Amino acid sequence: MTKRKVIYEKEDDVLNIWLSKKPIDHAEEIEGVITHFTKDNKPVYIEILDASRFLKETSKFLPKDIQKQLWA
Repeated sequence: MTKRKVIYEKEDDVLNIWLSKKPIDHAEEIEGVITHFTKDNKPVYIEILDASRFLKETSKFLPKDIQKQLWA
C-alpha cells in the first residue's frame, strides 16, 4: 500500500485522505463523506465535507483520553 497522505483545507472545511495512487473509477457519497474507488471497488481517496463538524460528532464515540488529545 502507498503511504497515506492527509490534507485539511481549512477554507473549505474539507479533510482529504489519499489511500493509494490507483486510478479512480467511481465515487459514492454518504452523509458528507465521499469515497472514490477503483474499478475493483477498492478505496483510493476519501473527502470528508464539513470536516470540523464530522470530527466533533464522531469523536464522541472515542475514549475520553483520545478525545482530549484531539481537542487539546
